[in-house]
Amino acid sequence: MNNQTIIHQYLKMCKHQKHLSSNTIRAYYIDLTQLDRQICHISFAQVSAETINAYIQFLHHNYKAKSIKRKIASSKALFKYLFAIGELSKNPWENVFYHFREPQILPRTIPLYILQSLLSCIYSQITNGDSYYRRKNAIRDAAICELLFATGIRVFELCSLTRSDIDLTSHTIRILGKGSKERVLFIENEDAIHSLSQYFTAFSKEISQSQSLFVNQSSASFSEQSVRRMLNRYTALAGIPLHITPHMFRHTFATSLLEADVDIRYIQEFLGHSSIHTTEIYTHVSAAKKKEILSIKHPRNSISISINLGNKRSE
Repeated sequence: MNNQTIIHQYLKMCKHQKHLSSNTIRAYYIDLTQLDRQICHISFAQVSAETINAYIQFLHHNYKAKSIKRKIASSKALFKYLFAIGELSKNPWENVFYHFREPQILPRTIPLYILQSLLSCIYSQITNGDSYYRRKNAIRDAAICELLFATGIRVFELCSLTRSDIDLTSHTIRILGKGSKERVLFIENEDAIHSLSQYFTAFSKEISQSQSLFVNQSSASFSEQSVRRMLNRYTALAGIPLHITPHMFRHTFATSLLEADVDIRYIQEFLGHSSIHTTEIYTHVSAAKKKEILSIKHPRNSISISINLGNKRSE
């Protein structure tokens, strides 16, 4: 088999046996195709530790740490698979040693006053939109934003929801996360419940004709890119000088709960993190918030004292 055939066979296995998401499959395809191109299409069976080291060096010269980490993981997983099925007599990664420090990037959150402005803008369009089309879309857009903030759901999880995943009677939502891991959350904000109920009524026909929960007026599934475009439209309409992404709702959800003294292990379960270490990034955000509070709110900052800093001569 040539390399491209092997890649497609491996990705097929990832989809049907490992149940990886379409986004992960797409990322793996990009990474492995790039690997094939970088090693000049020599057979994967002929790849040596020296070839792998040269590839890692190429990655370090061209990509940031987070991308390097993913591309290395993609490559290692492929060669582990090939060794397991007997296509390789030896895994070249066994003789490769590497280490790099991934810089810690704090998650960006949405200030609550900006979130209030965004939601107010969307709700105003429900009654004041300049057409029936815009008013109806605003009902859906409000439901999406309320759900993002109420649950901390990932945007791909939101776009994968079906109508049966939400029960407004019990206020529960069933979420299929990364690795097909299922979790159930409660929606306990009355505005969010009302917004979803209003959406189900307004889009009942379109939802019944689609496999997805969130749809447009042609019953087509609302995509991740559609959510991003929607947020861009309302931030521009509201005059908000901040680029807001769907994932920032998730960060704001987690950070707000942590600052309200919610145990981090509950937050881990809410977010669907498999490891507590992933959730701990939010403790750094909280520390930054504490620093800001002491810098701005501490009463000592309002006390002004005239001090002569010159050295006094001893008597």
